[in-house]
Amino acid sequence: MTDSTPPKSPEKSSSKRGFAAMDAEQQRAIASRGGQAAHQKGTAHEFNSEEARRAGQKGGEAVSRDRAHMSAIGRKGGESRQSANRLNKQQAASGGNEQ
Repeated sequence: MTDSTPPKSPEKSSSKRGFAAMDAEQQRAIASRGGQAAHQKGTAHEFNSEEARRAGQKGGEAVSRDRAHMSAIGRKGGESRQSANRLNKQQAASGGNEQ
């Protein structure tokens, strides 16, 4: 070869293929058929109330480990409550006719 350019390294393709290339409605329809088939076959899992409670608890534990996130949630809640209190006081002072 007389070409002095090095061979190209394989690049990751950014084009979507298969399931990812489908629109959301097509994905939903295929997933729905899969779920129906699993129920008909008897292999689908349905959470009972205890399993659902435990799954929610695990999710809450995972989220609460992020202190910055929890701080932001608390701050937002405090600001929301403060603004609601101000609005209630303004409505009470004006006779409660404003919305």
